[in-house]
Amino acid sequence: MMTNRSKKNAFTITATIMVTITVVILILVGYFVIPSKPKSGQSSGEIFLYGETHSVEAILEKELELWSSCYHNDGIRDLFVELPYYTAEYMNVWMKSGSDDILDLLYQDWTGTALHSEEVLRFYKQIKTECPETVFHGTDVGHQYNTTGKRFLEYLESTGQQPSELYRLTQENIEQGQHYYQHADNVYRENTMTENFIREFESLNGAAVMGIYGSAHTNIEAKDYATNSVPCMANQLHNKYGGALHTEDLTSLALNHEPYRTDTIEIGGKEYTALYFGKVDLSAVFPDYQCREFWRLENAYDDFKDSSTTGNVLPYNNYPMEVGTGQVFVIDYTKKDGSVVREYHRSDGNTWQGSPATEEFFVEE
Repeated sequence: MMTNRSKKNAFTITATIMVTITVVILILVGYFVIPSKPKSGQSSGEIFLYGETHSVEAILEKELELWSSCYHNDGIRDLFVELPYYTAEYMNVWMKSGSDDILDLLYQDWTGTALHSEEVLRFYKQIKTECPETVFHGTDVGHQYNTTGKRFLEYLESTGQQPSELYRLTQENIEQGQHYYQHADNVYRENTMTENFIREFESLNGAAVMGIYGSAHTNIEAKDYATNSVPCMANQLHNKYGGALHTEDLTSLALNHEPYRTDTIEIGGKEYTALYFGKVDLSAVFPDYQCREFWRLENAYDDFKDSSTTGNVLPYNNYPMEVGTGQVFVIDYTKKDGSVVREYHRSDGNTWQGSPATEEFFVEE
C-alpha cells in the first residue's frame, strides 16, 4: 500500500555462475522492470520480486505457479517472503518435518492478520508438497515476537543452538519488532526490511532468488507507503543491484469486477447509489488499523469535481476494483479500537510517484 496519510495518521546472467533463468512476463496491468546490465561489483544473482495484495486466492495461485517454474525449471531454491526472520526459519524446520504441527502453530500466531486465511495455509502446504527443497528467507521486522519469536528461541535453546548465528539473528529480529511496534515507525520498517533482504541475499553467494511482498514494497519508483519520505524496499534494492532486480505487480489479479452489493449513501442531503466492492486488510501495514472498505458512488463526479482536496492520495492499485477517471469513492477505515474514519476520494486523472491515484476531498454533510 502506497499512500500519503500524514494528514490523518489516516532476468541477465553473468557467466561466472551456471544458472539459466527463464523470464516469465505476465500480461498484467502494472509495472515490470526490464533487465539492464548489472552494476559493477554487484552480486551475479538475479532477484525476481512479485508484488501482491495479501491473502488473495487468485494471486496466491499465480505465485505458486511462478515459484514452481523457478523451482522446477530454473533450479531456484530460495524464496524470500514478507515474514520475520525467525518465522521463515521455523518454516524451514517445518519443511523437513513429517507433520504440519509447526505450521499450525504459526497459523494460530497469525490470528488477526492478513496471513490468517485458509488460502495462505493451503499455499504453504502446496509448496511443501510440490517444492520440498524450498528454503524460506524472512526479511520483515519481528511481527509476533511474543509468540513465534519466543517459541523459536525456546526451540533453539532446546536443540543446543543458543550460541549460533541463527539465535543471534532471531534476537535481533525480535528487537526490530519491538522497536517497530513501540514507535509505529514505518520508515524504520522499510529500511530494516531492505537491510535484512540484502543480508540474506548476499549470504547466498550469487544464487538467484524469488521474492513475494506486498506491492507497497515492490515498486522501484515508490517511497514508503506511510510517510512518503524514504525509498521503498524495491527502490533501495534497485539502486544497489540495478538490472539484477526484476519486479512485477500481481495486484490486478485481485480486482473485483462486480460489486458485492448495492447500498445507498447520503451526502449533503442527497442520496447516491453506492456499489460496495469489499474490504482490504490493513493490519500488516498499519498496526493501528484493521481494514478499509470501498464504495463507488454512481453519477456523483459532477457534484464533487470542484470540491477542495486535502492532499491525501491513494494509488489505484490499493483499490479492490478497477478505477477510472471521473469517479467518486467512499472509503471507511476501521481502526484497531473499532472506530471508523471515512474519506471521500475522486479520480481526476492525476498521478502520484508515477502511478495513477485518487485524491481525498472535503465534503459538507
